[in-house]
Amino acid sequence: MESIKLEGTPKTPTVEFSANNGVLLLKGRSIPENSIEFYKPLINWIEDYSASAPSETVLNVQLEYFNTSSSKCLLDIFKRLERAGDAVTINWYYEEDDEDMLEAGEDYDAIIDIPFKMIEVEEI
Repeated sequence: MESIKLEGTPKTPTVEFSANNGVLLLKGRSIPENSIEFYKPLINWIEDYSASAPSETVLNVQLEYFNTSSSKCLLDIFKRLERAGDAVTINWYYEEDDEDMLEAGEDYDAIIDIPFKMIEVEEI
């Protein structure tokens, strides 16, 4: 299975999904013109990945901001990862003064049956 690597833009996040070592990264801003169009290949990749995931998967979410349509797509990603097995962890990074991003992570944690680790950082 091929890994995915996309350079971030002012409107889309950096994406690094490694099929080999099970480390996935979303970093930056997520305000694409069409969230579904941007995230659909990522969701499809995770669907395929979940069928033969390595023993452990870690998704590092280091988003400084995402819009409402991106939030639905993120939820879809998390739901697909639930199928990847029991050894999935989501590291949710948020800046120390960003209560909204912390709350967003807590909201996802309440919905998704995957352990979320809230990690406070000085700057994303």
